[in-house]
Amino acid sequence: MATLATLGTTSLLSGIKISYHLPHVAAPAKPVSSPFSPALQPVARRICPFTGKKANKANHVSFSNHKTKKLQFVNLQYKKVWWEANKRYVKLRLSTKALKTIEKNGLDAVAKKAGIDLRKE
Repeated sequence: MATLATLGTTSLLSGIKISYHLPHVAAPAKPVSSPFSPALQPVARRICPFTGKKANKANHVSFSNHKTKKLQFVNLQYKKVWWEANKRYVKLRLSTKALKTIEKNGLDAVAKKAGIDLRKE
């Protein structure tokens, strides 16, 4: 059985009170199985996982010295790097600074310091 709700408002022009009745309507129940919704895909952020480098906020300065905000992004590259421990290539998205660090110290040492598990890639 639907219940009736009485709402009242006062007119701004004449000051007369106006009331009206609204039937109480229950919200429709959610279906048990929802329609197909695509899973959220991970977003590739512009951050190097090895060094933690990310975009730098800077000003673009014109000839008239007018400053507008801009972002200086990290130089991220997709690179296949040889992983000596498992004797295979690992495809990584890393900054050029991280690439130089890997060439100097080795992939295992840099990944261990950054806390990255290379086995799942």
